[in-house]
Amino acid sequence: MPITKIPKASQPLWMEWDRKAQKSGLRHEVYAVNGDCYVGEWQDNKKHGKGIQKWKKSGAIYHGDWKYGKRDGYGILSLPDSKKRYRKVYSGWWSNDKRSGHGIWYYAPSEYYEGEWKDGLRSGWGRMFYANGDIYEGQWNLGLREGEGMLRLNNGNRYEGFWQQGMKNGKGRFFYVDHGQLFEGFWVDDMAKCGTMIDFGRDEAPEPTKYPIPQVELQNPDKVLEEAVAKFMQETY
Repeated sequence: MPITKIPKASQPLWMEWDRKAQKSGLRHEVYAVNGDCYVGEWQDNKKHGKGIQKWKKSGAIYHGDWKYGKRDGYGILSLPDSKKRYRKVYSGWWSNDKRSGHGIWYYAPSEYYEGEWKDGLRSGWGRMFYANGDIYEGQWNLGLREGEGMLRLNNGNRYEGFWQQGMKNGKGRFFYVDHGQLFEGFWVDDMAKCGTMIDFGRDEAPEPTKYPIPQVELQNPDKVLEEAVAKFMQETY
């Protein structure tokens, strides 16, 4: 009786190629069609774990944590300068591919922000060092100064008070350290609308005014100021 051999069932080649193409675990350089390159860990065909991504078009390099294809966790972003040398621009925490949590962004060698981020914008508490020497320390929202904060100018003068949409808005105090004076009052869009000005440290001021501020002679100056502040607050809020 003849013996019939049954050939082994074989899978199509594309299935074998697809199996080999599945990415999980540690992989060496994996290039995208546009030339971007990733080296690191994968899970279910997505960057997951520790990895390094380099974007061909911008030259940017990210070195840090990934979660299901997006930057998530702690990571460092660097960009090439005009001489093709890499400069760190951000180091801190990420969530869903955006800066979220505490981190430092370097706008320039002498200008940087250190503080909280949300959805890629400065939000929460943070400190901004400006290139001209000014320093702001306080609250932020959607990338702008918002809430309570202090702005110290490079000449030593400073504002302490409330901010809205990046401008002085609400109650605040401005210390004119150079002249030895203090203004305390109410602000609207960076403009002082009403308040009181007094001499403050006049004897130690480097550039005191020629004459001291005269004494207020109103019968009830506090009442006048209170009514003025209430008026502006009603118009503003």
